[in-house]
Amino acid sequence: MVRAAAIYARISDDREGLALGVARQIEDCEALAERRGWPIAERYVDNDVSAWSSKKRRPEYLRLLEDIKSGTIDAVIVYVLDRLHRQPRELEEFFEVCDAAGITALASVTGDVDLANADGRFMARILGAVARKESDDKSRRIKRKHEELAKAGKVSGGGTRPYGYEADRRTVCKDEAAVIREAAKRVLAGEGIRSIVRDFDARGIRPAQAEAWHPRALQRLLMSARIGGQREHHGALVGMAEWRAIISAEDSARLRAILSDPVRRTNRAPRRYLLAGLLRCGRCGARLVSRPRKGGPARYLCASGPGFAGCGKTYIVAPDLEAWITDAVLIRLDSPALAQVLENGDRTVEAADLAGELAEDIGQLDELAAAYGHKSITLSEWLAARRPIEARIEHSRKQLSRMSGSSVLDGFVGNADRLREQWAELPLTRQQAIVSAVMDHAIIGPAVRGRNWFDPDRVKPVWRR
Repeated sequence: MVRAAAIYARISDDREGLALGVARQIEDCEALAERRGWPIAERYVDNDVSAWSSKKRRPEYLRLLEDIKSGTIDAVIVYVLDRLHRQPRELEEFFEVCDAAGITALASVTGDVDLANADGRFMARILGAVARKESDDKSRRIKRKHEELAKAGKVSGGGTRPYGYEADRRTVCKDEAAVIREAAKRVLAGEGIRSIVRDFDARGIRPAQAEAWHPRALQRLLMSARIGGQREHHGALVGMAEWRAIISAEDSARLRAILSDPVRRTNRAPRRYLLAGLLRCGRCGARLVSRPRKGGPARYLCASGPGFAGCGKTYIVAPDLEAWITDAVLIRLDSPALAQVLENGDRTVEAADLAGELAEDIGQLDELAAAYGHKSITLSEWLAARRPIEARIEHSRKQLSRMSGSSVLDGFVGNADRLREQWAELPLTRQQAIVSAVMDHAIIGPAVRGRNWFDPDRVKPVWRR
């Protein structure tokens, strides 16, 4: 005699969140229990949870197993057997739990399975295998469909709408598109992601589904090929998309090159010194480091000792040097020499070519990995073929990253007065990018004994050529 029966109901996909599917299952299971005279002790419901995916836990199913082990439950009713299992290994585990608890009563609305005999278990295994094949077939069809949609540049999938586009995922949202263009321009100009996020938060600019921007979220948005009007599939570019681009495909490629550079550190504290990394010692050639100074102005110095290769004999006061270098950079912006340096051909075309080469090399690297995965080539062959491809990828990324240097100077070459008016309001990362775009580095010579003031004769800028 059954003393305490359990009803288990599950539905994999409940898009509307109404739980109607599981409600119908429970209703039919209750009717079966009444016909059998089985008293219902508990109902276990996993709504919108797949049994096929091993990555998703089914909390109510696990609770059912625990209650069977403890003897609380001595019979199980389901609508159809594959609601309980779609993985053969789970079915075997279920058998083991039932055997240990002495349960032999398993009923389904669409047909009974008697766990007490081998024929019943054999039938359960067949039904489980059929259900697994159905899931595999469905998964294969879905994957193939997504591949076709991707190659055609079509929208696929649901979820929250992407920032910059309306709910149809095709129509550009003008206000959000303006935010994306601003962020893209600032990154191409050399500004850091964290600086942009702080500015957006201060201005009350919010993402689509959160209260505030997070640096990683903004970085993912700017690295997405979607905003460049391109279609991605499993991280690879597969062609142009059906929706309108928010930024150019060339700028999108440059953003991905900059933001995916492994040298780029996104978790470091903001640098507080304008000329950090740009100064060299005139005595030994070592890079000068920035140091705060208790009770006095900060300095740049040639550090010696453990971890440093400098001579320790050169230092210069930071505020005076930074002001002098800034003036020199602004003067340089109005010079014919800088204009001549920047007249180096059509950079947009060159960037597009580099972006195309980069995409091809990344695709070739993926194909190479797939060939190794299918055992078409050996490990040694994979390693040998991978190295030149990775070298080309690294070269293309560096070239695209360098091209962003001219973007930071847009509108300022020959118009230094405009930049001079804005300089104090610019973020430090933007100021650093402008200085780096104009000056490769500066050599700091030794101090002259007796001169206790800033001496510009010690400073020798080396301009970019």
